[in-house]
Amino acid sequence: MKKILALSLLLITAGTVAASAPRSLGAYLSHSTFNIPGESPYLETYLEIIGNTIVYKQNASGKYQGNVQVTMIIRRDSVIVDYRKYELMSPELDDTTAIALNFIDQQRFMLANGSYELDLSIADLNIAVKPIVITYPVLIDFPADKVSISGIQLINSFTKTTEANLLSKSGYDFVPYVDNFYPSDRNKLTFYSEIYNPAHQEGSGEKYLVSAFIESFENNRMMNEFVRIRREESKPVIVLLSEFDISGLPSGNYNLVVAIRNKNNEVIAENAAFFQRFNPSVSASALNFEGIDLNNTFTQRINSLDTLREFIRTLSPIATEMERIFINSQVDAASLTTLQQFFFRFWQVRDEFEPEKAWIAYNQEVIKVNNTYSTQVRKGYETDMGRVYLQYGPPNTITDVPFETSGYRYTNNDINSTGTIPYQIWHYYSINNNRERNKRFVFINSSLRVTDYQLVHSDVRGEIQNYNWQRMLTRSLEIQDRDADDLRRDKSRSARIYEQGW
Repeated sequence: MKKILALSLLLITAGTVAASAPRSLGAYLSHSTFNIPGESPYLETYLEIIGNTIVYKQNASGKYQGNVQVTMIIRRDSVIVDYRKYELMSPELDDTTAIALNFIDQQRFMLANGSYELDLSIADLNIAVKPIVITYPVLIDFPADKVSISGIQLINSFTKTTEANLLSKSGYDFVPYVDNFYPSDRNKLTFYSEIYNPAHQEGSGEKYLVSAFIESFENNRMMNEFVRIRREESKPVIVLLSEFDISGLPSGNYNLVVAIRNKNNEVIAENAAFFQRFNPSVSASALNFEGIDLNNTFTQRINSLDTLREFIRTLSPIATEMERIFINSQVDAASLTTLQQFFFRFWQVRDEFEPEKAWIAYNQEVIKVNNTYSTQVRKGYETDMGRVYLQYGPPNTITDVPFETSGYRYTNNDINSTGTIPYQIWHYYSINNNRERNKRFVFINSSLRVTDYQLVHSDVRGEIQNYNWQRMLTRSLEIQDRDADDLRRDKSRSARIYEQGW
């Protein structure tokens, strides 16, 4: 199963190995936003350093310890609103053959509503290497006139607060679960969130329905076995601390959703957090199609094995992880009846009452994608652009830059830039059932001989995220790593296009 880590600095598997064999500095980064009514919203950042990726040196007490320098800069409209630089010390080890544990840092920033950029730089101070630098956006939005929901914080563990500290909220100390990947040996998903009602009136008796549930990331289908619902009276702040037993949750990509409904059963606020599950011992219920009766179904009329195989291949862009595994491994080997059952079940899950109508509508989009994005070697639905189009729909705007001779530039005089390769930026005003707004996809064409654009970055939940994507645009004889100053000084056209939507 492919592991996609949103906002991770380095995609490596978390774990513990001997400290004597360090690799490149690795860390996971996540964040949540909260609000203190009557005071200020705030941003929490959660940084987990992978213990076996840093160098350990002997300290004054004779033990071995790692030392990581962390720099965080928060900017709004290019103006620095907060700045922190500090050293993060690892747990002490008795010797270099000991197990190197991961260690976590949490910070809070009091920030007003608005759009910000967070520059994060981390460096291993025990070796002479350049720091790792990323920049990514942060949105804080807690309206003063309607109900809103905080970020959903994934929790590793929690205890009752005995003395207020940086980990404290609502009477508990929460140790964050920074990664969003749940392996097979982790069977509890614990989370914390807050619901804010600025219009609360004491004694009004108004009630709300608060729900938390897990849904498929690809098709937003609620997993009925993973639902929590409770009624709550109106309060300025409603606290939600809960957990799901995910031992029976199949491998796949999911959203953890928190929603609140009013007395008319209308969703008035909703938030979601993406996570991944690897659980090979559990099969997905959506694939339990062997007993389906095909009589009087539209798939019964599809009698050509080659035609049906191709129809099923086109489903990959919108398929769940388990469905995609079936498509990749079984479509060429399974019988006609098995494929008919799978195909019917696929569309029945997405539209219980009119599965054929749902398929026809989707197939029309596949035809458009094949006509527009097919290359010499791949069909349109197999390309990154085709996949994004079929999964999210057409973008609201497309910025197409075929070639730039003076676009991206480094500040280092040793680099001979020859311009940028072709790229496109797709802009969506809203996406994922309006849960995410103002989102972008960046595609580049690294091979000028074939018109096949690869997705290299998106700020959409669950997609590949590389906030240093501009570096991939450069066509130069020498490519060097960027340092923090280069990143902040970058005023290339590609940066302005992405930030301002030109």
